[in-house]
Amino acid sequence: MFIKKSWISKLSILLLISLLIFSFTACSNKANETTEEPKQVTEENNTPEDNTAGDKEITLATTTSVNDSGLMDYLTPMFEKETGYTLDVVSQGTGQALQTGRDGNADVLLIHAKADEEKFVEEGYGLERVEIMYNYFVIVGPSDNPAKIAEGDTAADGFKKIADTKSTFVSRGDESGTHKKELKIWEANSIKPEGDWYMSAGKGMGDVLQMASEEGAYTITDKATYLSMKDKLELDIIVGESDDLMNQYTVIQANPDKLEGINKEGADAYLKWITSDEVLAKIGEFGKEEYGDALFSINYQGK
Repeated sequence: MFIKKSWISKLSILLLISLLIFSFTACSNKANETTEEPKQVTEENNTPEDNTAGDKEITLATTTSVNDSGLMDYLTPMFEKETGYTLDVVSQGTGQALQTGRDGNADVLLIHAKADEEKFVEEGYGLERVEIMYNYFVIVGPSDNPAKIAEGDTAADGFKKIADTKSTFVSRGDESGTHKKELKIWEANSIKPEGDWYMSAGKGMGDVLQMASEEGAYTITDKATYLSMKDKLELDIIVGESDDLMNQYTVIQANPDKLEGINKEGADAYLKWITSDEVLAKIGEFGKEEYGDALFSINYQGK
């Protein structure tokens, strides 16, 4: 087949250009491969934290009342500094926190609903209930006290007067420890709360206190969260520290034999840290300087 010399020349030029493009691309890929090589371990970057980053993170599921009181913001930096662990705090109602534990998404829990905690342990999701501190629930309401709750009333007395007068009451309504305590008090009075006067918020403690303040309503709250927010609220303590308002907080480690992926070493470290004499003393002092009274009392008796 005859091919003109001019076409031969053009084909040669195209071939040469193709070879140049191929060579350039190959060199570029090699250069990229060189820059994407894994980071070399040196004395400078081979720290223990780098090698065990996953094991140095633990998740704590806790009730909103502990978090809203400011206690977690107070304790977490100390824990991380003193132990080298990173603490991921998940703030939920106690019912949700227990479900987080059942789902294997928490290594340790700090909560307050005894009957549900005992069931959690009996089902094998938790290792042991360790009671560490308590405070009191209080009934708060507007200063004009429309239900005319008297000083010295118990929580049950107060709830009956609220229901009898159909005074507005805001409930957490979220299966939290506070909500469960509220339901027990209504049940003790054989009262089923319902009607326009009873508002179920489905929110955490801080939000419910704000709602009660805006509505001129009563609610039940842990004392620590109320004291941490009282300057922003139009609410007074109406009933406080009666025997039927005690509020026990407990630490439970998730069971690594029941749940996959639990950081048992990290949970051990947290329990050991929070039950040390030094940390318990700090918890027992928390709030005194700012509120004039400690927000939590220690009753840890050992494991």
